[in-house]
Amino acid sequence: MAMRFLPLLSLLALTACAADAAPGHGLSGTAWRFLKIDGMEAVAHGTRLEFRDGNLGANVGCNGMGGPWRVEDDRLIAGPLAQTEMYCEGAVWDQEKAVGALLAAAPSVEWRDDRLILRSSGHDAELERISHTAEAE
Repeated sequence: MAMRFLPLLSLLALTACAADAAPGHGLSGTAWRFLKIDGMEAVAHGTRLEFRDGNLGANVGCNGMGGPWRVEDDRLIAGPLAQTEMYCEGAVWDQEKAVGALLAAAPSVEWRDDRLILRSSGHDAELERISHTAEAE
């Protein structure tokens, strides 16, 4: 009798794991613009953080970075992240390093209307939603 239930239990366990691992929190298919990074206004135009097909993409004004992501316990788990390696300097470079460190630190995720707040022990960012596509959720 117990052997008949083993496949069912295995299927339930796999389903539960898949649900936990799936990107969520309403971020799938959304794109955001950085407003503030570590309390300072984003210095570059066209800054962006996108969540698509299990991968995120970010650009703070110089290099692009991206990789897999998911949300666990209201924390954004991103990575490993790959990044282009163009020469950057000044405030754009400082903000790019801050965002890279923020994303690598499993920041907390907080919603405020169309604002997204990412916060770790060392960095934070405030973003504004710029789009939401039908591929989400």
